[in-house]
Amino acid sequence: MNDNAISLYRAEQRRKIFLTALSLIILLLIISVWRITKGDWDIEFTRVIKLLSPWLDEAEKFSPEALVIRSVRLPRLFAAIATGGLLSISGAVLQGLLSNPLAEPYTLGIAAGAAFGGAIGLLFGTSAFIVTPAAFVGAMASLGCVGFIAWRSKGGSSQLVLAGIVANAILSAGVTFLKAIADDKLGAIVLWLMGGFSGANFNSACAVWGALILVLIFAFAYAPMLDAMSLGQERGAFLGVDETRVRIILLIITSLGVAAAVSSFGIIGFVGLVVPHLLRIFTGPAHRPLLLLSFLAGGVLLAGADGAAQNLGELPVGVLTALIGGPFFCWLLIRRGKN
Repeated sequence: MNDNAISLYRAEQRRKIFLTALSLIILLLIISVWRITKGDWDIEFTRVIKLLSPWLDEAEKFSPEALVIRSVRLPRLFAAIATGGLLSISGAVLQGLLSNPLAEPYTLGIAAGAAFGGAIGLLFGTSAFIVTPAAFVGAMASLGCVGFIAWRSKGGSSQLVLAGIVANAILSAGVTFLKAIADDKLGAIVLWLMGGFSGANFNSACAVWGALILVLIFAFAYAPMLDAMSLGQERGAFLGVDETRVRIILLIITSLGVAAAVSSFGIIGFVGLVVPHLLRIFTGPAHRPLLLLSFLAGGVLLAGADGAAQNLGELPVGVLTALIGGPFFCWLLIRRGKN
């Protein structure tokens, strides 16, 4: 390939990335307006803008419309965007680390481990200072077990995914056991595990935004190394990448982010699988643009899915993402088998 062809290819990639980013931003704005203005009580957009003004007088600040916008719809929207972005970025990082398109927090058992740890935490109290650390310990323990199984079986990234699926099944059984002995905490555990944003508030949304920013900073810094590692096992080492160090750092940071999302809003599976894989088809494998686009696309997907779930009678949004992601996962397995 000559220099002119390379320049044309790069220009075409930049154009695709720009158009994809612009489309996602427009979609996110449209969905945000829909989520804030529509619901059981429709409120006009101009009225919403007025109610969000920092100079709102005291009488209107505590009006029913203002309380609905400020205390219910806005936190829920922020939480959905942050969680979708966090899970999508985590999926992109894990797929790059393991050079496996099937890798994501759900298939590697990280989400199930966080759910199991968080459920144990809920038995002792509903405070985030209990549930979030317990979810993180569960996520790390599950990841450690999955890694150990894959290492002992002398398998590669595919073996890691298979071990993650097995861990998912075992931990799901463990969560069922915890529900059986939960007594008066059963309702809280069941509602939390189904995954949803109906109880979102600014504190929980800010916690997930903080985790999102942390994961994005580390992932963006290590993006060139992810590009090298995604070429295949040991390829990064030939290019001077300390693969073990990069994997440990990013797996810990990603597990922390997933634990923050799961402890706040329950298990919402397959977002990290679907979004990065679809984006790679349009924008190529480079991780820096992929990470930013994953944030936007994840926010679009989960904010839209949350709106659809609410309109269907306040269904858990995790149900909708599983209905989308399950068939997509099967398609990926079939496509991978043909290659």
